[in-house]
Amino acid sequence: MEKIKIRFVDVIFWLTITGTDIFVYIILGILQMDYDDTYDSSKGAYWSLASMNIQQIFFYFALQIWHILNITGLIYIGRKMYKRIKHRP
Repeated sequence: MEKIKIRFVDVIFWLTITGTDIFVYIILGILQMDYDDTYDSSKGAYWSLASMNIQQIFFYFALQIWHILNITGLIYIGRKMYKRIKHRP
């Protein structure tokens, strides 16, 4: 059985990646709070694109793209871990 080496640099790298990801989610969440403050029911249903202005639509789609990037990244990391575990001697 092969012993796994965990280097300090790797731990710092993954903590930085995770921290950056959480930071982007926080920023996008704060930017989307503008929608709650300015929502007008006469413009359309709640969270419909018709009830948003251009800036709110941009932040909405930025959050959706960030979700897709995170899911893709998790699938990639999971695939690499699966291959590494499967091909262990």
